[in-house]
Amino acid sequence: MKNFFTIISLAKDYKSSLRLNVFFNLLAVIFGLFSFVLFMPFLEALFSPDKLENLANKPAPSPLSFNNESLQEHGNYWMAQFLQTHSNFELLLVLCGVIISMILAKNFARYAALYFMAGVRNGIVRDYRNKIYNKVLSLPISYFSGERKGDIISKMTNDVKEIEWSVLRSLEAVYRDPIAIFITISWLIFQSPKMSLFILLLIPIVVIIALITRKLRKSSANSQGLIGDMIATTEETLSGLKIIKGFNGEKIKSEQFEVENEKYTLQMTKMFRRIDLASPLSEFLGVSVIISTMLYGGNLVFEGEMTGSSLIGYLAIFYTVIAPAKSLTDAVSNAQRGIASMDRINEILEADDKIVNPKNPVAIEALSNSVEFKNVEFKYVEDYVLRNINFEIPKGKSVALVGQSGSGKSTIANLLPRFYDIHEGEITLDSVNIKDTTLKNLRNLMGVVTQEAILFNDTIANNISFGIGHATPEKIEEAAKIANAHEFILQLPQGYDTNIGDGGGKLSGGQKQRISIARAVLKNPDILVLDEATSALDTESEKLVQDALNNLMKNRTSLIIAHRLSTIQHADEILVMHEGEIIERGNHEELIAMNGTYTKLIEMQSFG
Repeated sequence: MKNFFTIISLAKDYKSSLRLNVFFNLLAVIFGLFSFVLFMPFLEALFSPDKLENLANKPAPSPLSFNNESLQEHGNYWMAQFLQTHSNFELLLVLCGVIISMILAKNFARYAALYFMAGVRNGIVRDYRNKIYNKVLSLPISYFSGERKGDIISKMTNDVKEIEWSVLRSLEAVYRDPIAIFITISWLIFQSPKMSLFILLLIPIVVIIALITRKLRKSSANSQGLIGDMIATTEETLSGLKIIKGFNGEKIKSEQFEVENEKYTLQMTKMFRRIDLASPLSEFLGVSVIISTMLYGGNLVFEGEMTGSSLIGYLAIFYTVIAPAKSLTDAVSNAQRGIASMDRINEILEADDKIVNPKNPVAIEALSNSVEFKNVEFKYVEDYVLRNINFEIPKGKSVALVGQSGSGKSTIANLLPRFYDIHEGEITLDSVNIKDTTLKNLRNLMGVVTQEAILFNDTIANNISFGIGHATPEKIEEAAKIANAHEFILQLPQGYDTNIGDGGGKLSGGQKQRISIARAVLKNPDILVLDEATSALDTESEKLVQDALNNLMKNRTSLIIAHRLSTIQHADEILVMHEGEIIERGNHEELIAMNGTYTKLIEMQSFG
């Protein structure tokens, strides 16, 4: 139950609302209790009017004291006096008026308790969603390479929803039902200690329900994992729809989804059957206790230890214990599903933030001298993918990385902004290790343009100014002009306010890439990282994008990863990568003169 109490602890930020919830729950229980207590004098007035008339001629009872007999004596005496001047119907009318007033007050208090609990429940869910989302943003990119996006989305949506509907509803029961049970049982003991011994029969109900629901947690965890698989399959389908259709793979994916859906359906059916068993079983056992209590109470009436009206009133009040007791056991049952979801969410929340800020960071205001890789070695899992990497990028100069796929070019680009951390060696900016400054400081110095333009479902203006803060329209437009994007933007229906759709789907590849370049231009970074920024474009788009990149790189420290070697021939230095190592270095002319690997790459691309 550790996770359950963890969620309850989240309510500490809502203490005032919780106090009001408890206060109104207390009032609701008290008003509800007294509405039942008043049924006893109602029954006396209805079934024993002769007894009340006889009491009118007797002396007043001894002073009121807090015990059941005294309360009954004074209540009956008051009714007897009332009947001296009023009819029996008028007495029933007064009692009914008081009872309905109590019920009205009870329901008002109940609504008030729910009113304040609604803010607590939804506030906790909001805080939890924020906590999970912020954790996802803080986790290193390496975490997501080993996780399915669909499963992460499932944890952030379905599992959080499960917590809202199960654990937080249980939270409401935790703050309400124990109050009702305690006050009601206390009154029952006060009214009849002998009869109250039967309350102990409720204990087996809790034990039996606990046994039934013990395995529920595992079933729920399995079901949440299965729906994560379905979401992952759906996400893959939407991303790869062209390939699926192009290779007539609809049947393959359909069968895969149907198998996963069937597994989920069977698991959920099994789980709900367990859940649904708890409620009728607890109700049957509760009624069994009531019947046993009626038998014992009836015997007490026959022996003269209780009146008939007192027994009926006792049973009515005792039955009110069943509802909160049943609600509490149901809450424990339902909480198991939410706790299983908590376990899945904790896989994200408790994931190790391997890339962290130093305790005493060094501030780097701007790049003054150079970026340097010193004896850098790196591995994703076991085998090193980079070995003995040494090079320097002086301020204002450009270094390009070339080589076959898998040679380590993009890995180097990912190490500079600390998307991953190196295992050996160091990367420095002006002789300061990048691990000695904050991630925010480091990445503020950099602009990144990737092979696949990463855009958001927003306006062009907001995509260009993303992460920049309050950029003026003039600055955004100026950046777009440098990126050769201004003209095509003006031709769009709403210009810079045009929404470009999910992932920029309303734009062509070249247009998307120029928007990405405009974003980098607006940031005006000291260091520029270009990861094959033109490799996915057609010839016409490549020329426009390359011109934009040339404008961007002017007098800027740049690290360029290139697939098309024609785009980097003017780089100040070119590093030729092979299987994680630098095997050649020099400018374009020097490498051609070596007649080595670089020359072979040039010839393969038919570059003259």
